[in-house]
Amino acid sequence: MKAVVLDGYTLNPGDLSWQELEELVDLTVYDRTKPEEVLERIGTAEIVLTNKTVITEEIINKAPNIKYIGVLATGYNVVDIEACRKKHIPVTNVPRYSTNAVAQLAFALLLEICHNVGHHSNEVKKGRWISSKDFCFWDYPLIELTDKTIGIIGYGSIGKRVAEIANAFGMKVLVYNRTIKNDVIGRQVSLDELLSSSDIITLHVPLTNETKDLINKETITKMKDGVIIINTARGPIINEQDLCEALNCGKVYAAGVDVACVEPINADSPLLKAKNIFITPHIGWAPYEARQRLMRIVVENIRSFLNNNPINVVNGVVLDESLNRH
Repeated sequence: MKAVVLDGYTLNPGDLSWQELEELVDLTVYDRTKPEEVLERIGTAEIVLTNKTVITEEIINKAPNIKYIGVLATGYNVVDIEACRKKHIPVTNVPRYSTNAVAQLAFALLLEICHNVGHHSNEVKKGRWISSKDFCFWDYPLIELTDKTIGIIGYGSIGKRVAEIANAFGMKVLVYNRTIKNDVIGRQVSLDELLSSSDIITLHVPLTNETKDLINKETITKMKDGVIIINTARGPIINEQDLCEALNCGKVYAAGVDVACVEPINADSPLLKAKNIFITPHIGWAPYEARQRLMRIVVENIRSFLNNNPINVVNGVVLDESLNRH
């Protein structure tokens, strides 16, 4: 079968191998694909792999050879899954490959807010410690996490891992999730209780119609003064303008975000001018070990599809005949 990877560079900038996929399919890999190039590059391919390149209903309708779409990520909002369902095209994702990496970054952002390690290191290198009248100095409040309350919105694999790490720090853990979980570390509470009781709020939900703008002026008003907000999920879960206003007036003490509403971030994004915000360029998923794991799962997804038994299907399509169904 012919397969195309539309945007393979972020997954594999050269330190991984496509060999296992090449042994399964006739593979073409593009580092990046512009929106106007998508249809041409799909061509007659039956298998389409995408990370962030959008696959619209129009593309699906104009590329009749597509039999399978694989998303090289956990989130799959870049694909019109309903259009694929109508065409009986299974769409798969890659769950749980980045659990440890994203949880690690959530705490990297939080710890940076608590200690401003980068700033203080730079000040030492500039000579401030050499010339200091005292044996130490600090420019920002230093925050200890023990006994602080962390509110985790979304208790999937990443949210649970964050809870485990928070517990190891001696933090009090509150969890909000749409469904009741039986394995919660800490307490599962209503969203309102989490918002009003948490010193730190961290987001670990997918982007849906229900979660878009979940953090906004109204929900921020319900939070403690001086709350810290961490977002390693998806940018549009936070209303960026509302967050920036809350940061600039001090309602929110600090924020750490690995995502933005538009990526790459726009030059006029309000996040870039907000006070006390730490921004990383969507790297939570990207450690080498996590990308290795992602590649292995992608290979297994395609192998299972070729065996007429696809796994990690997100749009409910089940193959009940042969692959040659179009």
